Amino acid sequence: MIAYLEHFVHENNNDSEPNEHEQLVSSSMELDGSIDFRSTAFAGKDFGGLHATSPFAVVRPSGTHDIASVIRFASQSPNLTVAARGNGHSINGQAMANRGLVIDMKRGSEPVIDVVRCGGGYGYAVDVGGGALWEDVLKRCVSNFGLAPRSWTDYLGLTVGGTLSNAGVSGQTFRYGPQTSNVTELEVVTGTGDTVICSGDVNSDLFFSVLGGLGQFGIITRARVLVQPAPDMVRWIRVVYAEFEEFTRDAELLITRPEGESFDYVEGFVFVNSVDPVNGWASVVLDPDQLFDPSMMTRTENPVLYCLEVALHYNKGNCSSTVDTRVERLLGRLRFMEDTLFQVDLSYIEFLLRVKEAEKQAKANGIWDAPHPWLNLFVSKSSIADFDHFVFKKILKDGIGGPMLVYPILRSRWDERTSVVLPDGDIFYIVALLRFTKPYQKSPSVRDLVAQNHEIVQVCARKGLDFKLYLPHYNSEEGWKQHFGDRWDRFVEMKSRYDPMAILAPGQKIFTRQQS
Repeated sequence: MIAYLEHFVHENNNDSEPNEHEQLVSSSMELDGSIDFRSTAFAGKDFGGLHATSPFAVVRPSGTHDIASVIRFASQSPNLTVAARGNGHSINGQAMANRGLVIDMKRGSEPVIDVVRCGGGYGYAVDVGGGALWEDVLKRCVSNFGLAPRSWTDYLGLTVGGTLSNAGVSGQTFRYGPQTSNVTELEVVTGTGDTVICSGDVNSDLFFSVLGGLGQFGIITRARVLVQPAPDMVRWIRVVYAEFEEFTRDAELLITRPEGESFDYVEGFVFVNSVDPVNGWASVVLDPDQLFDPSMMTRTENPVLYCLEVALHYNKGNCSSTVDTRVERLLGRLRFMEDTLFQVDLSYIEFLLRVKEAEKQAKANGIWDAPHPWLNLFVSKSSIADFDHFVFKKILKDGIGGPMLVYPILRSRWDERTSVVLPDGDIFYIVALLRFTKPYQKSPSVRDLVAQNHEIVQVCARKGLDFKLYLPHYNSEEGWKQHFGDRWDRFVEMKSRYDPMAILAPGQKIFTRQQS
């Protein structure tokens, strides 16, 4: 059967009726779940909308055993690859496998299994399936246990395994580190089809390689995620700055203060100094009932302004005056523009699901399903002022049709034994250019927006800025070598150990499938 599989994969017509070859493939995998050779188009697309492929089949596993079976099956073929697909939120086809097998991880995910006590002073954790969505983890943990993971992403419609394969950052990262710093144990199916339990103490090479490893060494099927008591409420606050220097000074002040002397969440974004409803002042207001004073625009001639976004956790037992006093004390150190304070109270779950509401609106007006040529970077503190000067104030001075996030992160909160690569310095910034295209209006073409992303990266390189791509995408080995720098040899070594045939995550375009 394996002898003619390569020919079958290339010649297979997804519109034809099931045939004996497909039935033979299905039976050879010995799946408890299912395999679909027909309805595969969704797995050849992703949120980015920039690439499209044609998978050979989509596997819907019933559990870890099926995932291991799929990988072992692929290893016996001449050219099959395997990609783990979560919620399809990659931008550049990273979770695709052209003419390969795509595993629908959401179908094989376990619910929250149990709360476990962790050693080493960590407190408690929960075991969750690699295909579980973070939004479901949030709801189940809070409702069942009154607990919640410590570190999040802004958008929670992502799978646990997906974010752990990259890093997972948001406004809590300055305190607890990325999501990759908040797991104590993983179950991983490697590229050899072996199921391995790993942690910082057991099979640690695999553990740290997989975290931020872009899916190159194994598929995460279970993660033990650190949790803590969940607060009831959040005071969500935004303030505005005219000068980038003052914005960064205050943001860095907040992230370097001890716990209890700062906010629980710190982010920021750049917006256009105009009445543009998408890119301008309107994007700062938190509540439709809050009014925007157009006279604010005349206070500065800067083309762009800066919004510092913070949040404070509290419980229902806290009286409002106590919360107000804490907020006033923390804001009292900051130098934001007068009369630019916007704030609202909402539940902890509502706050963490805030992007879910934006998703509903985007789906309603069609932009959620349009292409998203996003660009994410880590920029060192030493280079962030130059990035502002050359990129925010020049290239992007008219906005991008979506958020332009920028906020600082402490390097000390990251475990540098993982595969994530960072710029130099004790503080660096996440820059996320989250473009939304408008399919029904005249706007720059997707090609033009992608070209602008390339221009930004080229400007950063030409001006000598210290930066790394986050959620990286390169089309050549040379690009990947430059990205990993002196860690490239170690990355290659781990690949040869855990996925020697380069079966896994072909959409990352790092390694080429080796013949069996």
